[in-house]
Amino acid sequence: MKSWMKVGMFALAVLAVGLWMVPSGAWAQKEIKIGVIYPLTGGAAAAGRELRAGAELAAKIANSAMPDLAMPMAQNQGIKSLGGAKIKLIIKDHQGNPTLGADLAKKLILDDKVDGILGCYFSSVTKTVSAVCEQYKVPMINGSSTSPGLTERGFKWFWRTTPHDRWFTKDLFEFLVGLTEGKVQGVKAVPREEINTLASACEKTEWGSHVSGLIEEFAKEYGFKLRKSLLYAAKSVDLSSEVRSLKAARPDVMLFASYTSDAILLVKTLKAQKAHPKIMWGQDAGFEKPEFRETLGDSINGILTRTVFLPKVVDIKKLAGQVNDLYKEKTGNDLGGASARAFTGLQTWVAVLEKAGSTEPQAIQAAANSIEIPGKDLVVPWKGIRFSTKGKELGQNVLGSGLIGQYQKGKDGKMELEIVYPFDVSSADMIFPFPEF
Repeated sequence: MKSWMKVGMFALAVLAVGLWMVPSGAWAQKEIKIGVIYPLTGGAAAAGRELRAGAELAAKIANSAMPDLAMPMAQNQGIKSLGGAKIKLIIKDHQGNPTLGADLAKKLILDDKVDGILGCYFSSVTKTVSAVCEQYKVPMINGSSTSPGLTERGFKWFWRTTPHDRWFTKDLFEFLVGLTEGKVQGVKAVPREEINTLASACEKTEWGSHVSGLIEEFAKEYGFKLRKSLLYAAKSVDLSSEVRSLKAARPDVMLFASYTSDAILLVKTLKAQKAHPKIMWGQDAGFEKPEFRETLGDSINGILTRTVFLPKVVDIKKLAGQVNDLYKEKTGNDLGGASARAFTGLQTWVAVLEKAGSTEPQAIQAAANSIEIPGKDLVVPWKGIRFSTKGKELGQNVLGSGLIGQYQKGKDGKMELEIVYPFDVSSADMIFPFPEF
């Protein structure tokens, strides 16, 4: 009897040591639930579909073994530090409604017991959802909302991977200055007086309002004349008066911040009223969606848009090409700014969880605040991901960057986005001035 008691005590001791050596939560963890909140219906549904597909592809890669992809999450078949636990996405539709977004976040946290949240594209929705996460101390990673104020609130449970609109808008003005200095591929130096006057039209939610303010701020800083700055109601059914107002200002450069349905309507109205600026630039969003190209066809030839990813990136980054092939197989489209950022947001979640080795919020928080993902592991052409832990912008990735692309008709007759900024990675000569519709 004593011998059996000794054996039993030894077995219990071995079991206890084994449990002690396994990372917190790993021995029992079979799946990790991430709540994903995107606009799947309404005026930005096209973007929502891209975002969802990007996040789903990243989860599929993380949960599988794809040794040909040179990124850590493609090698482990789940979260290795959590015993191979799989990522489960619980996807919700906020419909572009900040109040609904907050309600969905509460449901995901209280009812679905998610370990964290990814979202939300609309900055206005991200604002309310992140406030809920802050209240409940649930980590949130944002991959695609660009209002600068989101990382200026001192939140401790919010991290943003994408560059924000201050960076993107500054890129625009650096591009305009470069145009006057002969730095743009295929264009001789343009006299400043030929592109010195600006006009802007932005939708008036959290995001568009911020962009409008930034355009005004940088116009003053760089010495451009902003003749007209207007805000319009998102999801408008008629933008005729706004376009007339822009035309009346006779600007050299027209600047926009619009979601998909508004961007399409704006271009149609500009064409109908025979507007003819020298440059047209969109702040990503609706100006970069497949529906924008498919609906407007040749009308968009020469339009500029800022973004973080263009298909041309695959020519300079093998990993981007491999992931783009997988995305195209899934959706029929190339990766774009929205889908690439959603992919990167979920990829960041995987890296943070791997480093944390736990789903405890405090462990995730510590991992997010100390993580550094090298640029070679990303599909986007950034230096990497490292979040600020001090100063004005808490939780902001400080290693991101933007691109400016121009729609040009390819040899096959299809519209393609060519890189025109940064100047050292340009993929084609710029079309200047903007051709007549």
